[in-house]
Amino acid sequence: MSRKILRGSRAKVVLSRQLDQSPVYGVYRGLSAEEVLARIDWSILNGYLQVIYDSRLPVLAYTPAGWDIEREAYAEELVQGFDKLLAAGQRPYDMSYLKDKDREMMWRVLDIVEGSGDRKYVPVLEDWEKIDYRKVRQRIRQVIHNLVTREA
Repeated sequence: MSRKILRGSRAKVVLSRQLDQSPVYGVYRGLSAEEVLARIDWSILNGYLQVIYDSRLPVLAYTPAGWDIEREAYAEELVQGFDKLLAAGQRPYDMSYLKDKDREMMWRVLDIVEGSGDRKYVPVLEDWEKIDYRKVRQRIRQVIHNLVTREA
């Protein structure tokens, strides 16, 4: 099943389970099934992926080492998404997709934004602050403060 998702299969079983909504759907569209399996095997053998079972179905999951890599990439993608929201320019920004995400990843997103020193992110942060949990709201306020008080 994993190789079908990774190759972007339109098989009934993939679509009926809405697996085409996965962020990794179709990422290896141009590769053969054998090449995809070789990459999966390599990732398992090198400690980045593991096989777990959900009921009777095997599911690929990140190991801690694999998640460290994915968390960084995903955090960068989320910040790029902020840029797209800002380009669209229609406030309020719907930031509900960030709620209940991995907390360490949210800290990384905020670190990236803060490290950019770019005040353009303040409106996105303000709208995000309205919908998230207390600890995340506190960190968002801290990042906003650091962005607006940073010397140009």
